[in-house]
Amino acid sequence: MNTLDSHYDILVAGGGQAGLIAAIVAAEKGARVCLLEGAPKSHRGGNTRHTRNLRPLHNGPLSVLSGTYDEAEYWDDLMRVTKGKTNEHLARLTLRQSSGAVEWLEARGVQFQPPLGGTLHLGRTNAFFMGGGKQLLNALYRHAAKLDIDIHYDAMVSAVDMENGRFKSLQVGERRFYAKAFVAAAGGFEANIEWLKEGWGDIAENFLIRGTPYNRGDLLRILLDQGAQQIGEANQCHAVAIDGRAPKFDGGICTRVDCVSLGIVVNENAQRFYDEGEDFWPKRYAIWGRLVADQPNQVAHVIIDQKAKGGFMPPVFPATTANTIAELAGKIGLDAETLQKTVSDFNEAVKPGNFDHTSLDGLHTDGLDVNKTNWARPIDQPPYSAYSLRPGITFTYLGVEVTDKAAMKMADGSTSPNIFAAGEIMAGNVLGQGYLAGIGMTIGNVFGRIAGNEAADYALNH
Repeated sequence: MNTLDSHYDILVAGGGQAGLIAAIVAAEKGARVCLLEGAPKSHRGGNTRHTRNLRPLHNGPLSVLSGTYDEAEYWDDLMRVTKGKTNEHLARLTLRQSSGAVEWLEARGVQFQPPLGGTLHLGRTNAFFMGGGKQLLNALYRHAAKLDIDIHYDAMVSAVDMENGRFKSLQVGERRFYAKAFVAAAGGFEANIEWLKEGWGDIAENFLIRGTPYNRGDLLRILLDQGAQQIGEANQCHAVAIDGRAPKFDGGICTRVDCVSLGIVVNENAQRFYDEGEDFWPKRYAIWGRLVADQPNQVAHVIIDQKAKGGFMPPVFPATTANTIAELAGKIGLDAETLQKTVSDFNEAVKPGNFDHTSLDGLHTDGLDVNKTNWARPIDQPPYSAYSLRPGITFTYLGVEVTDKAAMKMADGSTSPNIFAAGEIMAGNVLGQGYLAGIGMTIGNVFGRIAGNEAADYALNH
């Protein structure tokens, strides 16, 4: 036998939440498992490193969550953001099985904390990780070590050997790994600008990638080239508006700008272009990356006044501030006269009402080409502040189609007997477009558990 060959019951590619959970579930069922993480140990965990919470269904108080968030409300929220572009069977499966996500994680060392406030509005719906995604990862990696799961870092899959949809082995560098079953959980292709350009065109060159730089879609491309059935489109993704000063890659959640609903957003021509108060921020923040991408040079600016301070989670970069709108315009490179008119027109259009950012308060403007439907207050209390905005891509939705057993479907209509998928690489089955805060982690948790269970059952019985 070649000393570079390795044999396991199950191979898992991808060391984020979905892959870790699949590996843990399989190992707990008695399978010999190997986890291949493409990143170095210092950057392990994919986009899970940058997360803060997941969104679980609960029909009563759950851990740090109070109240109820039942299937009907959850489904309605999902329909509002995806506009029905989802596989209903898989989506409802995800919502129902999410009810066990928090308990499963807590039993393996993950800790949760009371929810954050401000514009997030997630106190009843989302469970926040104590210490964020890195704490979750560290807890799960500790648990994986107790289960003797073999973990390899800097282990990017370079080739997969399949026959009639059946996994046989894969290549990492000069080493060949064999297994009875394979779980693909290596994320999307958001860090691959050339691939993004296939869906977006040349404007993708101006995108910032708030997710991990290691998600280049290598495994996804290999599987599609080997006959996996594609789900989703190349220009559908989780794209939010982030601070324009963020790094090109790996900026993470701290670069997100969460005060859009408390102010106005203008493009580089100092013109508003969309309703900032359309809905609660967690149901709309993920449309703003796409909106900014459609503006000249893919740049925008959010303008707030002193009244908005303290009402949102501040990003890592400080705002640009000034005592007048004209001065602010000069500092952010906008035409002062135009921005003054935009703000003045907005202020004059605000109708009387009671501001309440915890509800859809109906405080709106009237008579503008683009009206604001909630939380509209005059921007008239200095100092004024601005954050520059650029499209920030978190993860992509184009992936592989799966069954409700997480088995990968093939383009010829068959289903792979021993290849399973979990996490971002299959999230497009549930997310055809749009995004709901925390649901990416929910999909990874649910399908990680399903994939690990099904892979173990196959490997231990064949």
